[in-house]
Amino acid sequence: MTVTTDTGNGTSGPGRVLITGGSSGLGAALAHAVADAGGTPIVFDLEPPSLVSAVFYRVDVADRQAVEQGVAAAVDKLGGLDAVVTAAGTDACGRLDEIPAEKWENVINVNLLGTVRVVRAALPHLQKSHGHVVTVASTLALSAVSDATAYCASKFGVLGFSRSLIAETRGEIGVTTLIPGGMDTHFFDGRTEQYRPADNSTLNDPANVARAVLFALDQPAGCAVRELVICHEQEESWP
Repeated sequence: MTVTTDTGNGTSGPGRVLITGGSSGLGAALAHAVADAGGTPIVFDLEPPSLVSAVFYRVDVADRQAVEQGVAAAVDKLGGLDAVVTAAGTDACGRLDEIPAEKWENVINVNLLGTVRVVRAALPHLQKSHGHVVTVASTLALSAVSDATAYCASKFGVLGFSRSLIAETRGEIGVTTLIPGGMDTHFFDGRTEQYRPADNSTLNDPANVARAVLFALDQPAGCAVRELVICHEQEESWP
């Protein structure tokens, strides 16, 4: 397997990119984009990706030990990491007093704590390669709506964590927060009608968002895209 890097040091390709939630939605689109650009996608997910060339580890980001073991295995296999993208996510729609506590807390566990677990485990390896973290927030990290307390809390948390991480690691790694609007993925499957998009034509193609991630990873040495809002031009949750 050929591993290439692009961390602003003059080499080609996005390098060894660990993608959580890389078997579906934005994560799957990004895995394909990384591979097409000459990089090596490393997928953490509960289901194997359709991209057979991806390096796959069955990892639940809600399990800290599994995350740490997965990162160690990927580093041992590939010799390091160049980037991490935390695309794994879940939701629990409904009013606070109607959602079972365990479901509400699971959203925080996956979206926020899962992001922190992966970044913490990958950090020393990214510092060695002067690599890059892309955390995935949401337009609901900037505005709040009813019946989404768990999701908004988790994504507001991702944004706050990412901004603090920038201050803590400035000059050591790159940190970008991706702030996407709604995407045309299976994320909305299984929801009741009131929590589904009324019109899928106003949802962005995840391949477009994946291109934006590669743009952030492709910045020259000394330049960083810190926050990147990307959405369909008819997106209603922004601004």
